[in-house]
Amino acid sequence: MAPRAPARVPPALLRRGRVLRPADAEDVYSNPRAEFARLERGGAMHRLAFGLYAVVPDDGVGRAWLPSLESAALAIAATGGHVDTVALMGISAARIHAAIPRALNVAIVAVQHHRRPLKLSDREAEIHFIRRDVSRLDLQRHQTDLGQGWTTTIEQTLLDLIARPDLGGAPDAAEEAINGLMLRADIDLTRGLAEAQRRRRAFEHALEHRMSV
Repeated sequence: MAPRAPARVPPALLRRGRVLRPADAEDVYSNPRAEFARLERGGAMHRLAFGLYAVVPDDGVGRAWLPSLESAALAIAATGGHVDTVALMGISAARIHAAIPRALNVAIVAVQHHRRPLKLSDREAEIHFIRRDVSRLDLQRHQTDLGQGWTTTIEQTLLDLIARPDLGGAPDAAEEAINGLMLRADIDLTRGLAEAQRRRRAFEHALEHRMSV
């Protein structure tokens, strides 16, 4: 008997993102849920949460592959064609900028529309979706192990952490990130962003506090 061919995600689906829902495959499979379950058993897909599957890269098939929390959060938020209207922010963006060295169990993503928090099923972690006008944020492109997306810049991340240090329930990590990002941020650029986003007073207060320490 010839060996069974390894499971593969069809190219038509890969073009729709690295995190997929059965609804994304209704024009590809007659029974998307059953096919996704088959692909998961074959190691080509990894279930992140109910109805959300990450496409496993070729070099991860057959191994204990697990995407980072930040990349999973960004890719989940981008499902349904929302890649350009979502961005990592807050403590998650601080992780991307290496301002928080340790892994966290919560991720923060800016989105255009309200979404409830999502608990992942592959780890003890939760994603919080924060409604923001993403087009008004200062962003930069970021490549993750689940594709390319957006994250807030160092300056925008600093402002967001100063404004809401408790967002995500990790105030100590936020404070650590503020201290680190304050040393790396372009202060004039940050001040300009703070003015445009009506956060000038909070930023100046944080700046004065750290200069006096």
